[in-house]
Amino acid sequence: MLDNILNKIKQYIPKGIFAFFQPTYHYLLSLLSVIIYRFPSRKIRVIGVTGTKGKSTTVEIVNALLEEAGYKTALSDTIRYKVGNESTDNKFKMSLPGRFFIQRLIRKAVNAKCDFAIIEMTSQGTVQYRHKFIHLDAFVFTNLSPEHIESHGSYENYVEAKVKIACEMIKSKKKDKLIVANKDDKESMKFLECKSDRKATYSVKDAEPYNIKSDGIDFTYSGRTVYSPLSGLFNLYNLLAGIRCVENLGISDEIIVRAIEKFKGVRGRVERIYAGQDFTVIVDYAHTTDSLEKVYQVFENSKKICVLGGTGGGRDNWKRKEMGRIADAYCEEIILTNEDPYDENPEQIVNNVKEGIINKTPKIIMDRRQAIAEALKYAKTGDTILITGKGTDPYIMGPNGTKTPWNDAEIAKEEIEKFLNNSNK
Repeated sequence: MLDNILNKIKQYIPKGIFAFFQPTYHYLLSLLSVIIYRFPSRKIRVIGVTGTKGKSTTVEIVNALLEEAGYKTALSDTIRYKVGNESTDNKFKMSLPGRFFIQRLIRKAVNAKCDFAIIEMTSQGTVQYRHKFIHLDAFVFTNLSPEHIESHGSYENYVEAKVKIACEMIKSKKKDKLIVANKDDKESMKFLECKSDRKATYSVKDAEPYNIKSDGIDFTYSGRTVYSPLSGLFNLYNLLAGIRCVENLGISDEIIVRAIEKFKGVRGRVERIYAGQDFTVIVDYAHTTDSLEKVYQVFENSKKICVLGGTGGGRDNWKRKEMGRIADAYCEEIILTNEDPYDENPEQIVNNVKEGIINKTPKIIMDRRQAIAEALKYAKTGDTILITGKGTDPYIMGPNGTKTPWNDAEIAKEEIEKFLNNSNK
């Protein structure tokens, strides 16, 4: 509520003046929020997770592992907010919400006697000091690849913003602080250079031998073969990140294996939509070039019908043509559609993506529902339809702050049911 009032006041301040005082403004808001909610992160064990990809899934994996061990948890990620058994969808279009919201959530977790709070932390959040005064016990780094370049000014600034989150742990008075980093990522050493009581790494080599299938992963852990219903090499990394974190928090191998085999996945992340059809329909959040390619690789053995946009308007223009190139390389049929244009012309965004498509003839259908319906017409038994870019995003973001309620998974299911009904007539 207070964040909303301050945002309205901000509209009446000249941009030049606000830009000058912006760092102080954001810092003071963070300080005010933590004072109002009485420094709640000092009274609960807090795990922060950051990276370009896999943050929400890793948060959910860590949560599942801790819950299996009998701990009461709270969490905040792109998908939802949870305190104990109460969970609500994240409709803010922000992975790390406003300062007052996150401090209030941690305070609720303390009042509910939660043992852990697991929080997805973002580079854009650090610019606004949303990470300030969140005292971490553990920090997990997943991976880094170019993202949000326009807002940060450069990839180097983006990396620096991520590392700042980790190094905030130095200021925490908590004991036995832990950093967990993906050793296979070239930026991991920057995170491991932050001061911490303990440091742990993980690598895909830790899981060898492993077998990545379209319907799951078999991998080696603690001398045994473990099956996870998740798909893709990227999810193996997410599993390893979660495992290495909770191992260092004292969770036993037996509990870890049991939790991993139970964990069915996360909404909007390689989510399978089934309404009786004999082909596969997948909804996924993939909004970077790397994540798009990796989700296509999961289904490399089937014909792929791909529905995609160019991610959000007004940002990362460089990757649009590259996303088109990736779709061109992996997809037999390509349908380009609207995603989150904000104040940019949505047709221009789609045309930027089309520039990367040389060997195929993409279909452009700006209405996202119609694009999904059109994809179903191409599907035969055993094919895969991949609807990417939004995942669990609750809105299509338009000009002047307009929001159109949206849910890729629900829309896809509705259109599958219509398709099957029409096919049976």
